Amino acid sequence: MTSAHGNPVRVGVFGLLGSGNLGNDGSLEAVLGYLRAEHPEAVVDALCGGPEAVAARYGIPATRLHWYRGEYRTASRAGAIAAKGLGKLVDVFRTAAWVRRHDVVIVPGMGVLEATLPLRPWGFPYSLFLLCASGRLLRTRVALVSVGAAVIGNRPTRALVRWSARLAAYRSYRDAQSRDAMRAMGVDTARDEVYPDLAFALPTPPAGAPSGPPGLVCVGVMAFHGGDDDRARAEEIHRRYLDGTIRFVRALAEDGRPIRLLTGDGVDAPVVAAILDAVDSPLVTAAEAASLADLMKEMAAADTVVAIRYHNLICALKTGTPVLALSYAAKSDALMDRMGLAAYCHPAREVDADRLLEQFRALERRSAELRQTLVERNRDAARQLDLQFAALTAALFPAADHTHAHGHARQETP
Repeated sequence: MTSAHGNPVRVGVFGLLGSGNLGNDGSLEAVLGYLRAEHPEAVVDALCGGPEAVAARYGIPATRLHWYRGEYRTASRAGAIAAKGLGKLVDVFRTAAWVRRHDVVIVPGMGVLEATLPLRPWGFPYSLFLLCASGRLLRTRVALVSVGAAVIGNRPTRALVRWSARLAAYRSYRDAQSRDAMRAMGVDTARDEVYPDLAFALPTPPAGAPSGPPGLVCVGVMAFHGGDDDRARAEEIHRRYLDGTIRFVRALAEDGRPIRLLTGDGVDAPVVAAILDAVDSPLVTAAEAASLADLMKEMAAADTVVAIRYHNLICALKTGTPVLALSYAAKSDALMDRMGLAAYCHPAREVDADRLLEQFRALERRSAELRQTLVERNRDAARQLDLQFAALTAALFPAADHTHAHGHARQETP
């Protein structure tokens, strides 16, 4: 595959990749798998949060997303505040210079158009805006591929996200409500499509993988403090979530069930430590997963999964393991509904251990039936992602056959 000038097409991938979030890295892995299968001649590199990790793991050159290394630390001293401000200016030119070197830039999945977790406008939303604006100015096609979105209350964040979406050459969403949210925020979504989350394109552990102990329950945990609009009661939300989860895990251990604690980001480790400290039982152990593939292996060995992180839910669903969602955002409810498990959601902000146990037991009673449902829904998700990648090829790679474009590619006038 070559560009109009006969050179290999230069593809950039962009996002908070290599920063410890397994879901983000799983989305990157899915896109790299697509590029290697469908466009093997493409020259690929990344602008990302953790360039060393991305380069080591995926074998592609990677550049740091921000000039200022302390970008995600709170700046309190005058020098740090000045450096962070200077970094915002320097990043305008760094981002544009990086974009200029590419024919196509892909933002692989992730909730890049939402603020369901705490988010500052001048952090990632600003970086995404710089990317999309540079793409428009420099005629580099920027694609937001199977991304998550939600209506944003904070006005600066909402404006940056809206303009980023408008300036992108291609958009698709991981659920219908993400597309609805962007429409509600003033983006013309008439030709935007909805496909499953990119993680559904990752390989599933082979059937017949070694099973865990009988009755194993995987519990995915998270350093959960509510969303962007919950900052005033963040500690209260976290304490309630943690207390409810501890009570639930303790009840399972008292029933003699082996429990495996799982995370989805490095920041979740203190939650695991708190649960292990509070529930002093040899039945409760913790896994150290380095990828979504590792998580899937753990979950494939389980009878049942209870999880809060969005991509932990995907891993359970993809392995066909019945899962109960501690839901912190509408995206979790939409995912569970899509996969036939809408009845098994529990509010993460108001964890009630007794009610959670009731739902858990109801889920287990229907386990065989739900496993069959998941086989069918996963088959459908795989078919839809084949369509997503075909649409992406038609939209982004001009040397490829455009007969299947279905009007996906466009430059919307802001």
